[in-house]
Amino acid sequence: MSATLAVVGATGAVGSVMIELLDERPATPWSDIRLIASPRSAGRKITVRGTDRTVLALAPEVFDGVDIALFDVPDEVSAQWAPVAVERGAVAVDNSGAFRMNPRVPLVVPECNADRIADRPLGIIANPNCTTLSMMAVLGSLHREFGLRELVAASYQAASGAGQPGADRLQAEIAAVAGKGVGVRAGDVGEALAAAGLAVADSPFPAPLALNVIPWAGSLKGDGWSSEELKVRDESRKILGIPDLKVSATCARVPVVTTHSVAVHATFAEPVTVEQARAVLAAQPSVVLVDDAAAGEFPTPADVVGGDPTYVGRIRQALDFPNTLDFFVCGDNLRKGAALNTYEIAEILAAELAS
Repeated sequence: MSATLAVVGATGAVGSVMIELLDERPATPWSDIRLIASPRSAGRKITVRGTDRTVLALAPEVFDGVDIALFDVPDEVSAQWAPVAVERGAVAVDNSGAFRMNPRVPLVVPECNADRIADRPLGIIANPNCTTLSMMAVLGSLHREFGLRELVAASYQAASGAGQPGADRLQAEIAAVAGKGVGVRAGDVGEALAAAGLAVADSPFPAPLALNVIPWAGSLKGDGWSSEELKVRDESRKILGIPDLKVSATCARVPVVTTHSVAVHATFAEPVTVEQARAVLAAQPSVVLVDDAAAGEFPTPADVVGGDPTYVGRIRQALDFPNTLDFFVCGDNLRKGAALNTYEIAEILAAELAS
């Protein structure tokens, strides 16, 4: 039995990557593929698997006959429409934050907890935040061997983590500062952006991003923490099944269009050497080990963008901290960090429906 797939948010940044994945991963036969978006995008034609498909406006009836609905839309849209899809008979796989911490909704990374897919009392499966996902293939495999106990993470998040408006804003800022030949004086970047009509008030970011690093991502929560930082803590605990995991995160935005990077400081219950960690990670099919500092080999966003695996390097025994490793991971936030993980869940669901 083949299944009918719906992609909600098909014209957005993540939805566009989902279309690419559908073309690149033809092994799962879908009886039908429906592309769904807001009314303003309805009527557009998008070619998927060699067939021109018309984008449908989001409405209850578009889910009739759908088996699996993938949601790549803002939280408020998923919160409203994922239950509608379920009511119409679909399993909803949601890439937003609307359901991630709902105790009745599994939060799934197939490399870590694929068994949770079958336990979906609300008919909804949640996809983690892209920053958390950047670490999970690596942390999950190390946790199974050595028992993760503490996690400190510093993320370097790409502009596209703020959606297409974030990527567009960075490109516009780069063009503005390049055109002005910006130097190194304080205020140069701001002056160049002002001359180009790029007010910070109109930006998805709280400060200029071109030639800059912003030590903030997400919205303000209690005691000075950002929503992105709390997601790293809460989602890591849920995915790995460690409710008492000690986590502290600092999330920054960097002038990279796509691919998040995370510097990880991970403490384990069992002793672990660099050589043991490399052996575990080298055996993981969705992890690429790039770790030869002497040869200048380590993962960077420019090398990773457009790829499916998680890349890891700079693996070191932490100085002064027993049973602790420091390492650096990179993952394309629009692929494994969003669309790919969602689609991998859909593939598992399709196999379940066919059995």
